Amino acid sequence: MGKVKKSAKEADQEQEKQWVTRSGTVITEEIAEEMAEEIERDGLDISKLERRYVGRPSLGAAGHSPRVSFRASPELYKAAWKRADEENRSLSDLAREALTRYMKS
Repeated sequence: MGKVKKSAKEADQEQEKQWVTRSGTVITEEIAEEMAEEIERDGLDISKLERRYVGRPSLGAAGHSPRVSFRASPELYKAAWKRADEENRSLSDLAREALTRYMKS
């Protein structure tokens, strides 16, 4: 495959992207190069790496919460949001409770 030339706008956007550590250090090209050289020189012991989980916490004990989505009429959607707001809950929490109650009946 041939290379695709990037537009000036795409090139500018790519330059604006920055990687920042949790401590706030901006990973510059020089720092990235130093890190790569260190790993090449000393190797990388993956047993010392810490796994970081991203996203929302799981709702299940098994560590996986499947996503459920469905369409609703505008009236039902507005009513559900109103009820969730009145009860200071998320719409997802309200929907989970409604589905759980339905499955138990």
